[in-house]
Amino acid sequence: MSSLVMPFESGSAKMKLLLGGKGANLAEMTNLGIPVPYGFTITTDCCNKFYNEAEEKIWDELKNQIFDNIKDLEKKSGKIFGGDTNPLLVSVRSGASVSMPGMMDTILNLGLNYDTVEALAKESNNARFAWDSFRRFVQMYGNVVMGVSLHSFENEITRLKEHNNFEEDTEISVELWKELISDFLHIIKKESGQEFPMNPNEQLLGAVEAVFTSWNADRAIFYRNINSIPHDIGTAVNIQMMVFGNLGETSGTGVCFTRDPSTGENIFYGEYLLNAQGEDVVAGIRTPHQIIKLKDDLPRMYAELIELRQNLETHFKDMQDIEFTIENEKLFVLQTRTGKRSASASVKIATDMVKENVLTKKEALHRVTDEDIETLLHPRLDEKEKASKIALCKGLPASPGGATGKIVFTPEDAIEGAKHEEKTILVRHETSPEDISGMHAAVGILTACGGMTSHAAVVARGMGRPCVSGVSEIKIDESRGVIQIDDLLLKKGDIITIDGATGEVFNGRISKLPADISGPFQEILEWAKEVKTLEVRTNADTPKDVAKALEFGAEGIGLCRTEHMFFAKERILEVRKMILSEDEETQKKALTEIENFQKIDFVEIYKILEDKPICIRLLDPPLHEFLPHADHEIEELAKIMKKSPQNLRERIEHLNEVNPMMGHRGCRLLLTIPSLLEAQVHAILSAAKETKKENVEIMIPLIATLGEFTALKKRIQEVAKEYSNVKFKIGTMIETPRACLRSQDIQNHAEFFSFGTNDLTQMTFGFSRDDMG
Repeated sequence: MSSLVMPFESGSAKMKLLLGGKGANLAEMTNLGIPVPYGFTITTDCCNKFYNEAEEKIWDELKNQIFDNIKDLEKKSGKIFGGDTNPLLVSVRSGASVSMPGMMDTILNLGLNYDTVEALAKESNNARFAWDSFRRFVQMYGNVVMGVSLHSFENEITRLKEHNNFEEDTEISVELWKELISDFLHIIKKESGQEFPMNPNEQLLGAVEAVFTSWNADRAIFYRNINSIPHDIGTAVNIQMMVFGNLGETSGTGVCFTRDPSTGENIFYGEYLLNAQGEDVVAGIRTPHQIIKLKDDLPRMYAELIELRQNLETHFKDMQDIEFTIENEKLFVLQTRTGKRSASASVKIATDMVKENVLTKKEALHRVTDEDIETLLHPRLDEKEKASKIALCKGLPASPGGATGKIVFTPEDAIEGAKHEEKTILVRHETSPEDISGMHAAVGILTACGGMTSHAAVVARGMGRPCVSGVSEIKIDESRGVIQIDDLLLKKGDIITIDGATGEVFNGRISKLPADISGPFQEILEWAKEVKTLEVRTNADTPKDVAKALEFGAEGIGLCRTEHMFFAKERILEVRKMILSEDEETQKKALTEIENFQKIDFVEIYKILEDKPICIRLLDPPLHEFLPHADHEIEELAKIMKKSPQNLRERIEHLNEVNPMMGHRGCRLLLTIPSLLEAQVHAILSAAKETKKENVEIMIPLIATLGEFTALKKRIQEVAKEYSNVKFKIGTMIETPRACLRSQDIQNHAEFFSFGTNDLTQMTFGFSRDDMG
């Protein structure tokens, strides 16, 4: 019989694909002697069989192995599953091999019914705790397994509290919890058409089936799509003995990170609630305390957590995200996983761990993703402008970065805004996994409740979205579409700015500044250079762009598009004169001006580059891109050129092509207007001579035949005779199918190739590069 289910002590961290990340780490911690509640894992193979072979039902072999492992749990714990004395209750949690926080379902307190709740009340000597646990279980199971809306349950709790003038759940008595559970059971029967199962075995199988089903929930599929996670890896299911953080003031639950996930600072970071269960922290329903306060509330538990922090980070060699429960001053660890972090934190943690001799430089580079680097290149809020404004309110800095956008209250509005390229800030009481698509569509997230380890914070950090959470000053009225901060009312569509690095919220817009490449970011880029095997150049067309490229670590310019130097107002005028003039003298003067301003740019670019290489492409676009089309532009140019507007229109019309991207452009243009090629080559080489620049490459664009290349190469060499001491290369861009087919012949004459995938794709597939989405 194959092993479909594995007790924690039989697994290890190396078995993530089979046991999922959570199950593998629970197994690893169990074998390290860390206090993990007893449990077992149903493998990811079972999830795949559930969908591919078992018609989305739990089959007999799996049922038998589940209940065999439940008996094993009973032996280890001394408790009885479904027993009317000392009952064993379990949690049922998902766990894929790649972390997907909040995307799939969890069920707690499974095994409770009207008999076991009485036993639990007697065993714990706390009837209120027992009936509250039963209420939580009915609510969670009703939602996750039986498909009843959470709002139906929450509305019933709100009605009960309002009727009795209660502020907090803790004011609700045992008798009222019993009434509420009865009401919940009626709601479940009404909305699902089924009775709530009171048999613990039936509850367990229903929960396992629901976790497998949640793998293909819309929010989970969406999360996998945006994070490039395969859809066929499946999820494991972890079944674990319940430990309770809601037994009283010596019990609690929390989430902590071994380092700050927003900044990467090596400080213990986290939050907890006393007399609560884990979902209370993660869901953001109550705003928790900072972990440092546990030192005052339960000092021995805090000391144990500090030791645990060190042990887990040392063992896993990465920042850990740890979920824990304290039951009557006994610490249990429910999960550890590699912590989601901001891009800046990712870089700082990686560089710090090298200095701490935890990681090698090469290992550190693998910890920083390309998405991290991209995020760090994004703008940040202008601190000077921010200092001139007064923050409306301040919450918790849950995910760094600044964002400005229109207030929206629903994921649907955020998605609709994104369709129209509108930037939105999603404002919620607290987010839930169902909000994932709206969080992705918004540029920032603001929540009234929840801490820095809430769903909103964790998911926002993973997405690179700025987030401010736990802003208790704001009152949200979704029905009216307004938020109130003191006396100020802001409505849907109003502009606000949030700073996820400080937790501040501002009315209106705040400008952004370019990214700052320094400190750990600069360090990681330098380490990348030490181990790289490829040279990375960038596209840059102006001195300003070249300077920025070098600041970002470019090792040269891979493509300098000379036409981009033409578009300043005084320069485009000379280009238009050169194209539209019919007398040779005016054309010559225009070409001289073009040569002069290109030389000025090249001198500045070469000085910035120093000894770094540059590849300069001669003029490539069709002439129509430089010509005026609006009437007022044509009339203005006609005055300057002392021609009639009609004459210019006729000349422009004469140059018009049906398909200019495949017409008179690139090498064809340079062949028909050789003086243009000569002017550009003079500018390139005279600037090189003046600055003593080497490593210059001249690229001939859009060739299709060897003859085109050799003819233009010969012209360039003729011009170059005036600059005998300047070293340079002549090559081409392979961007037509014909050039690909003739590339073996062309390579015997070219000193380098580049590949132009835009035009090559367009011509190979017959797509229009300007029209395809």
